Amino acid sequence: MIAVRNMRSSAALAASALLAATVTGLAGPAAPAAAATPHRILFDNSKGETAGNADWIISTSQPDPLAENANPTTEKSWTGGISAWGVALQKTGQYSLKTLPSGSTISYGTGGTLDLANFDTFVIPEPNIRFSAAEKTAIMKFVQNGGGLFLISDHTQSDRNNDGWDSPAIINDLLTSNGVNNTDPFGFSVDLKNITTDNPRAISDSSNPVLNGAFGKVTGSILRNGTTFTLKPADNPAVKGLVYRTGYSGSTGAFFVTSAFGSGRVAVWGDSSPADDGTGQSGNTLYNGWNDPAGTDAALALNATAWLAKAV
Repeated sequence: MIAVRNMRSSAALAASALLAATVTGLAGPAAPAAAATPHRILFDNSKGETAGNADWIISTSQPDPLAENANPTTEKSWTGGISAWGVALQKTGQYSLKTLPSGSTISYGTGGTLDLANFDTFVIPEPNIRFSAAEKTAIMKFVQNGGGLFLISDHTQSDRNNDGWDSPAIINDLLTSNGVNNTDPFGFSVDLKNITTDNPRAISDSSNPVLNGAFGKVTGSILRNGTTFTLKPADNPAVKGLVYRTGYSGSTGAFFVTSAFGSGRVAVWGDSSPADDGTGQSGNTLYNGWNDPAGTDAALALNATAWLAKAV
């Protein structure tokens, strides 16, 4: 009798398992689980990123965009010109996002909640206020010790707050006067140009994780009043141009560039237009570069963020 009961119990368990499997199959595949330790991304708004007609924030709720909408579904769920970028990351369940609010100071190793030591990647979208000496050192130490830095420049003479500094000058100043390495640490400099329009194309590199990442294949970008970069591999052999202005290659005309410094990674983009999703705060005139069919800007921004955060 014991053997029969055991056989009956086994049969019942098998039937239950089969039923559960059938129900699961009917319900469709389970949603991907959130990362046990999300990749921590800090977007900067301490350097005039909303000056003038700019609105380069993921949300008006700062530091935590989830306070505006805890379950964003589209770029309109959060208010900001680059909200699509933040929402796309948030929806994966793999990222934790914060914003460094206006009036804050960039720091590294001081123990504050928004200190760079608490993040994997720092995104600076078109800074319009010069970094202080201490802030430049903090940024460089962050990268040197393993952090990811995503810089976005705009064209020369794009000083939106009329303080005498625009993003090309601010980024070049970071690269030449930072207290850590003042001799071209990343292997590139920002060209002082204002290129009206172009559709830069990606290089052919099927193994590159930024061009061929989880967010899609990158074929190119858009340039609508932006600039390019001059590469200097003799200064840093890790520097690499991934997207180039039409007719350019090698060390000139690079529009999207990656590099490395110490244990960290760096990416730089030559225009804020590709990240603009066309939504944002009232009073700003914005354009949807994020989904412009002339480029694959969303894939480029998101793949680069993942690479910088060492998610790939």
